[in-house]
Amino acid sequence: MPQLFLDGESLTIDSAYLAEKNHSRISLADTAAKKMHRSRRQVEKWLASDEVIYGVTTGFGEFSTVRIPHERIGELQVNLIRSHSAGTGNPLPDNIVRLMILLRANALAKGYSGVRLEVIRQLMRVFNLGLVPFIPSKGSVGSSGDLVQLAHLVLALIGEGNFIVGGRIVPAARILSQQKLSPMVLTAKEGLALVNGTQMMGAFAVHCTHEAAEVAKLFDITGALSVEALRGTDVAFDERIHKLRPYRGQQVSARNIRRLMYGSEIRQSHRHNDTRVQDAYSLRCMPQVHGAVRDTIDFCSRQVNIEINSATDNPLIFAKDGIHLEGGNFHGEPLALACDYLGIGLSEFAGISERRVERMVNGQLSGLPKFLSENGGLNSGMMIAQYTAASLVSENKVLSHPASVDSIPTSANQEDHNSMGSIAAQKCYQILENVWRVAAIELLVSCQAIDFSRNIGGNGVPLKCGTGTEAVYRLVRTKIRRLKQDRVLHKDIEETLNLLKSGEVVRIAEKAVGKLE
Repeated sequence: MPQLFLDGESLTIDSAYLAEKNHSRISLADTAAKKMHRSRRQVEKWLASDEVIYGVTTGFGEFSTVRIPHERIGELQVNLIRSHSAGTGNPLPDNIVRLMILLRANALAKGYSGVRLEVIRQLMRVFNLGLVPFIPSKGSVGSSGDLVQLAHLVLALIGEGNFIVGGRIVPAARILSQQKLSPMVLTAKEGLALVNGTQMMGAFAVHCTHEAAEVAKLFDITGALSVEALRGTDVAFDERIHKLRPYRGQQVSARNIRRLMYGSEIRQSHRHNDTRVQDAYSLRCMPQVHGAVRDTIDFCSRQVNIEINSATDNPLIFAKDGIHLEGGNFHGEPLALACDYLGIGLSEFAGISERRVERMVNGQLSGLPKFLSENGGLNSGMMIAQYTAASLVSENKVLSHPASVDSIPTSANQEDHNSMGSIAAQKCYQILENVWRVAAIELLVSCQAIDFSRNIGGNGVPLKCGTGTEAVYRLVRTKIRRLKQDRVLHKDIEETLNLLKSGEVVRIAEKAVGKLE
């Protein structure tokens, strides 16, 4: 089984995503263990000298002026977890919860939180056993971190919360006992260190940025298929055009599309007798639109890679200097803005894709049979597939309203500006799921359209698409047969979606044309 060592410094979006997906084991790097041990020793020195430290020897938030007797410090930490476990709503997805555990462990591994090694080891045990704490999805305002969701995570670790097992909510005490794990006992600073952090929004951000990079390749593929299906020109993808506006994403997208369409017999068949000078924007401007989204993904990925290797609790322990500093690294603004921006960008992928779908099913625009039906009237063909794409795109427009522009004060106005990054992150996740489905619809519709366009001007011999587009078309046709008479399209859409999410579409395209960027 693959193993990922956490040191608080070198985790990447890809390594975190793949560790969760592949059920890798996580372990603590030796360098991280030493740093954690030093910071914990410093906390214990302060406790021995009765130092005043926020959240360690004082209450929290508005109660920061209340001193806590030494003998009740452990009780303070448990009370923090109980009181902050105030979430509501459906449980978070299992993969997001597992990513939260991994990210929280990595933040502690950085060595500035002042917790015992036993705390991070318990997180790692739970991750490695594949256990999923029950965490309600609603309740975080994205500052002081994801307090509510992280509290529910810790509640399970101390045996007072719940786990999700086979879709059922099961008391944590029972599951810990079955796994021969002792409930974690919290001591000074540890409850606070575990809940002060951005790991829920960070988990969503890891998931979304990783999959967004895959989706970017897919839309170049589905877009290229749509150009083939609509017998469009490849002139708009000429390298010389894109050198004059040298955005990296734009150049990458144009290069991908050129390679996918290279050698297209469909394109060659109408190269010299097509009266159209240029195509509609949804075809001609693909590199500009797809490229801008790619650049958005790159920016958001940089933000996320920084965040998942950051110390995000408070106070932070600087053992080397022998000091603790109270600050605001738990504030979710960097992720809030990034998730809002990413959601807007992903929505544009779906928006331009739906326009290509509409052109393919619209006989007046495509020159193909109406709704790509072989017996229109009796059969509706792909008519309603476009409706579904339109619905998803419209939903994304609503979800793309930024959450990060809002703030409601909490904790008696002590916490008077909140990021709402948790909302931005969850909206981005919903947008991404919708975008996957629009990509599936474009792939399904474009292959149906190619079934017609490849027989135009071929003297009875079906014309081939480009090197890459032909490979993808053939793959789809091994899974989903051509629509000759109406059937339940839901099944076709879901099967196409599964094909996309399996990674097989990108793999087969890259086998044909080399690595896509």
